[in-house]
Amino acid sequence: MQDGAHDLFDYVIIGAGSAGCVLADRLSADGANRVLVLEFGGSDRSVFIQMPSALSIPMNMKKYNWMYESEPEPGLGGRRMHCPRGKVLGGSSSINGLVYMRGAPADFDRWQQEGAQGWSYADVLPYFKRAESRREGGDAYRGGDGPLATRYGTLENPLYRAFITAAQQAGYPASDDVNGYRQEGFGRMDMTVRDGVRWSAANAYLKPAMKRANLKVETHARAERILFEGRRAIGVRWSRGGTTHEVRAAREVILCGGPINSPQLLKLSGIGAAEELRPLGIDIMADRPGVGENLQDHLEVYFQQACTQPITLYSKMGLFARGLIGARWLLRKDGLGATNHFEACGFIRSGPGVASPDIQYHFLPLAVTYDGQGLASEHGYQAHVGPMRAKSRGWVRLASADPLEAPHIRFNYLTHPDDRAEFRAAVRLTREIFAQEAFAPYRGREIAPGAQVVSDEAIDAFVAAKAESAYHPSCTCRMGAPSDPLAVLDPQMRVIGVEGLRVVDSSAMPSITNANLNAPTIMMAEKAADHILGRPLLAPSDAPVYAAPDWVRAQR
Repeated sequence: MQDGAHDLFDYVIIGAGSAGCVLADRLSADGANRVLVLEFGGSDRSVFIQMPSALSIPMNMKKYNWMYESEPEPGLGGRRMHCPRGKVLGGSSSINGLVYMRGAPADFDRWQQEGAQGWSYADVLPYFKRAESRREGGDAYRGGDGPLATRYGTLENPLYRAFITAAQQAGYPASDDVNGYRQEGFGRMDMTVRDGVRWSAANAYLKPAMKRANLKVETHARAERILFEGRRAIGVRWSRGGTTHEVRAAREVILCGGPINSPQLLKLSGIGAAEELRPLGIDIMADRPGVGENLQDHLEVYFQQACTQPITLYSKMGLFARGLIGARWLLRKDGLGATNHFEACGFIRSGPGVASPDIQYHFLPLAVTYDGQGLASEHGYQAHVGPMRAKSRGWVRLASADPLEAPHIRFNYLTHPDDRAEFRAAVRLTREIFAQEAFAPYRGREIAPGAQVVSDEAIDAFVAAKAESAYHPSCTCRMGAPSDPLAVLDPQMRVIGVEGLRVVDSSAMPSITNANLNAPTIMMAEKAADHILGRPLLAPSDAPVYAAPDWVRAQR
């Protein structure tokens, strides 16, 4: 492609995922900025993507998923872990579990303590609100008219309420809104669904913006390298179908590739640890040893109980029943096809002395693996449960200087002893909840871990053999103080050591949040848009948040 006005833009966004879609909309909204989005995936026009209950199908399709795998994980007996990343308009918001969870207020106050000045809970709550359009309307904590639609499930299956009641019987509080004043407790779980359809970042932000003449989206476009003049990013080299193109950015290049692809592209462009890049023949643009390090994720186990009544989703797993669900969804956009089935949840503290919740529950009225591959052979129900603030840290490193070669990924799950101790607590506390009276009419045998899994050693062995990722990789290009040698971004998400380049996605998190990552990633992009455009930031919130009064001495 020859240089010319047609390939000069104000902003070039790499990746049309949760953050990239937000920025495509916000940066092009005034009609003046010329914005280009480069996305390696293609269209999201698939019933499997748009129907909420079909979520496990696109997650297992190479067409929509980068299909990354970890290196053998030493803490999991050498297992390689699936690390799905969206490769489609909407990115991972088009293949995820549609859970809308912001995280604990303490998470964002911790970000500020970790060097991300201006990212405290008071600072970020207005951006969560700006993004959201809650079906029940807005309040001091929730947004009522943003692009991202959220709603609760119908809780039609009695097992959802049994789970919430059982937790209360075990001594835990209920929460009216785990995304509002009080995360700690049990209650309904929000989902990103509008009128029965998956409300991905593509549906919420990108598609309305694509009607503008000043926004261009290139699909099947693989970014290969960020281009520099001196220390300033001035464009992107990308390819499609064997043809290489170069595009120029008059103002900024904004990398929204996600926690795997963003550090990979920074390193391919010479930003990373010099000792890693030099042997690969990559010229050093900025020696930033934190690029690709600090990888964090949520690991969880499926605590499964047989159900003595035929009321679970197991009876809906046959081809005929699924066909009826799909037909109803196609005709009416409602019924069992219009939910992700994660309609009840909980957040607890693993022990006394823990100030803020660090264990999350997703409840499902079915015994199945998240990816849909391992269906139980009977009626059952399960809780996905695991620690949310693991201390183990992993990395993303280049396999070679070839942009077509997947990077090496290692999470190092369970390599910190505290993480194993928290999993033992999670298993035992879950068993206690499932033993309460509310489940008595339904409770059969314990399918997993199994009643015999009682000792520390047995629980450790079960977790190492059966734990699965919750698919929340993050923190590989973390924000921090510019003086921090391991920080990659400053608090305005600018790459330290160069100019004209930002990273906006979950890799920018200093530490992982206490819940699913889609909502905070979208929030981060909303705030980043104001930084990029030089606009005044939204005024901090003064809404109060709950803190357990006796957390020093009591677990609940």
